[in-house]
Amino acid sequence: MRQIVLQVFLLWAIADAMAGGQSARVSIDAGRLEGAAQNGVVSFKGIPFAESPTGKLRWRPPQPVKVWKGIRKADAYGHDCMQLPAPGEAAPAGTTARDEDCLYLNVWRPGHEAKRRLPVMVWIYGGGFLNGGASPAVYDGSAFAQRGVVFVSFNYRLGRFGFFAHPALTAEDPHGPLGNYGFMDQIAALQWVRRNIAAFGGDPENVTLFGESAGGSSVHTMMTSPMARGLFAKAIVESGGGRDAAQPRALLARDAKPGAPPPGETVGLEFAQSKGIAGTDAKALEALRSLSPEALVDNLNIITRRTGHSTASTYPGPMIDGKVVKETAQAAYEAGRQMKLPMMIGANDNDLAYPQGNTVDELLAPFGARLQEARREYDPEGKNNIHDVGVRVASDRAEVEPARFLARLLTGQGQRIYLYRFSYVAQVMRKEWPGATHASEVPFVFDTVAARYGESLTPEDRKMADATIARWVGFAKTGKPDVEGGALWPAFDPHHELMMNFTAHGLAMETDPLKARLDLTEGTYSDARGERR
Repeated sequence: MRQIVLQVFLLWAIADAMAGGQSARVSIDAGRLEGAAQNGVVSFKGIPFAESPTGKLRWRPPQPVKVWKGIRKADAYGHDCMQLPAPGEAAPAGTTARDEDCLYLNVWRPGHEAKRRLPVMVWIYGGGFLNGGASPAVYDGSAFAQRGVVFVSFNYRLGRFGFFAHPALTAEDPHGPLGNYGFMDQIAALQWVRRNIAAFGGDPENVTLFGESAGGSSVHTMMTSPMARGLFAKAIVESGGGRDAAQPRALLARDAKPGAPPPGETVGLEFAQSKGIAGTDAKALEALRSLSPEALVDNLNIITRRTGHSTASTYPGPMIDGKVVKETAQAAYEAGRQMKLPMMIGANDNDLAYPQGNTVDELLAPFGARLQEARREYDPEGKNNIHDVGVRVASDRAEVEPARFLARLLTGQGQRIYLYRFSYVAQVMRKEWPGATHASEVPFVFDTVAARYGESLTPEDRKMADATIARWVGFAKTGKPDVEGGALWPAFDPHHELMMNFTAHGLAMETDPLKARLDLTEGTYSDARGERR
């Protein structure tokens, strides 16, 4: 049967090639697709990479797509995954439809015939594992395709659809995998790329996986998950953390350690009880699968979770399940169990900044005996401004120092790492932002700054976007983020610790201007682990 399917696939491919080479038609393992051509780019949107995860497939690993007959139109995004939109999102959705049926991906490729297979870039969006999707205009892959890359984006399940555990689910499938269905979707999308990307002119042996925020954290998970091994060749992490203390993970079923998040199954039981569902048998699971999508969302998004809304306590987030996620990323990296691939790692200079404290003294308390030194670094002008100090402390702790920590750690293991800092602020925002905020680099990476800033866009902003995407594409093509005529970007060297800084004055290879602050932040992590410095 498999041989017959392959023969049909080959006949389709030959027919499509005869129809016009780099046409808007392509044949993949599930059937034929017709995309759309515009501005020298051919795009294919709304391609199912797994069956709809609804009904009995809710909280199941993604299942193979059934082969379709005829030519499937692929000129519009599929549904974004079910969620409660968050106000003020940096990447507003490009669709109005959000649905549990959401496992779709999109491909952009150059419109011209290539002499050889092209490098591939696969994007994972952020949103705290509660919000986000592949449809926002700032995630459009056209600029990558125009620069000779085959670009792929995809949806993965969010919230309780993507991360959920319950004893009844464990009883149904005791050998798993369980709990991290959103990560399973990511792996399924990468497997789809492995099988099908050559049909779009892409090279399955030259795939760069990259993501921002929760997407960057997901890249860490894929780097360290045994189930993702061999599915990509390079990785880029944008503001993806990497420290356990900044991103704790719950266990799925085992007893939690004191102070650790409650196990996923415990959280799942509490959610079920909040909906009037008792027990741990098949009947309880049937009732859970019968809940409406809206009941599962239950007013949960990235904002309500951060502000401690009551519904947040019944959502576990990503878990250590023993199969997809066997350990935290930090534990895997420290033990050298990750894939040894070239990586770009970085953060923004005013990154994920949610202050934890009501006074400057509270904000600086984690620095302990180094309090006065911390006050000099974080409040150099002595203004005692709680917001400004809190933003700096939180940004360094959540994103900026963890990026440097991983650059040091992985370089010490012989891995080739390129460290960056994004400090550029669009001109229209310079009076409002003291630095580059969380996710503000994304439109520059994608060269979609026109979609983000519209008429406020300046020639300087356009120039920075061109310089930024060029570095990302250079890394995807060669494993080194260098461009012809541009400043060399050498791999991180622990003896000099230079990084590439994307600044208002252009790109600068320099010693970290935040080094003293990051050294202090590193000390808080070392103190918490009882390490000597």
